[in-house]
Amino acid sequence: MTLLGRFTVVPDGTVTTPQGFRAGGLHCGLKKTERNDLGAIVCDVPAAVAAVYTLNAFQAAPLRVTQESIAAGGRLQAMLVNSGNANACTGEQGLADARAMRESLARRLGIAEELVGVTSTGVIGELLPMTKVLAGIEALPEKVHAAGGEDFSQAILTTDLVKKVVCVRVNIGGREVHIAGAAKGSGMIHPNMATMLGFVTTDANIESKHLQQLLGEATDSTFNMITVDGDTSTNDMVVVMASGLAGGDALQPGHADWDDFAAAFRYVSEHLAKAIARDGEGATKLIEVNVHGAVSQEAARAIAKTVIGSSLVKTACFGADANWGRIIAAVGRAGQPVNTETVDVSLGGITVLKQSRPVAFDEDRAEAYLKGDIVQIDVHLNMGESGATAWGCDLTYDYVRINAAYRT
Repeated sequence: MTLLGRFTVVPDGTVTTPQGFRAGGLHCGLKKTERNDLGAIVCDVPAAVAAVYTLNAFQAAPLRVTQESIAAGGRLQAMLVNSGNANACTGEQGLADARAMRESLARRLGIAEELVGVTSTGVIGELLPMTKVLAGIEALPEKVHAAGGEDFSQAILTTDLVKKVVCVRVNIGGREVHIAGAAKGSGMIHPNMATMLGFVTTDANIESKHLQQLLGEATDSTFNMITVDGDTSTNDMVVVMASGLAGGDALQPGHADWDDFAAAFRYVSEHLAKAIARDGEGATKLIEVNVHGAVSQEAARAIAKTVIGSSLVKTACFGADANWGRIIAAVGRAGQPVNTETVDVSLGGITVLKQSRPVAFDEDRAEAYLKGDIVQIDVHLNMGESGATAWGCDLTYDYVRINAAYRT
């Protein structure tokens, strides 16, 4: 186990580690391969819930159905997800299909429809093959169990190369509380509220409004600070479910352990966000951009995301080219206050620009650094006290290959 100050990372933890959660997955025929493509997380009790959704105008049908469910009672007991088909831009039939999925799982679990959320990921603009989906849902409850976290994590993947999971334990009022997460995302990554698909479970005793506050704050500094290719999906969503089964006094701002819980929650969010960025389609390395000395956090975040999203910066990192001109150009076009006489830039601690003027540096050392699997870019504006961090990946030949043949 890894100790991180206020909390402990549980290396083998999954979304079923928090008390009261089960999960599972199976292959129902949406994917051509035999990988799981249908999964669910189920809680033993109606759970407090928080969620954030894509701001893409073409919001997929399942997201609208999940919003309906949460609005009905403010709680969820199950999340159903399919991969291989996004059920986006599918009109009234898509909405009907998403509701049919919700009704089917609710009936099989013996719970109210409004306690079920639905989400989908995959190809846009194709109707779901509902005969396969509904048959899969009929069989799914038998696959849902306390050890089913790994099967669920596989069921949500599309072009992802690896599962993205994390779990931490934190002491709250003398009780062990767990927070766990699973996410998917590899391409079409430039969130404007959330990540591709993210699922967080916890056994903390916390009301939905406080959970929503935490998720909103964490989203702004983690999920909203990643990019792979500059495209925001129609299906992005993060949902958090809290069973409350760890017991104890309800968590809320002012609670003696609120800051510890918030730190653990943010760690889970950041871990998942970085895992998505690292697993970008065709990527060979994770890129981290740290902006310091900005006039405001808003400015720092905008500049960090502009640099991390620059195709020229991404390709320079892929080619191990210490071309700081691409970085400074991105800083200058971010639309935020910049003093063009005071900017410092470094690559992995190697200063390449000081007070907006080039400095001599060891090109071979910089090239060797950029060939690594993690690249850190630091930009200091020397204008204020605010900062921000964004994460992304390099842009490679394989990104084009993967997306040129996405439907085939």
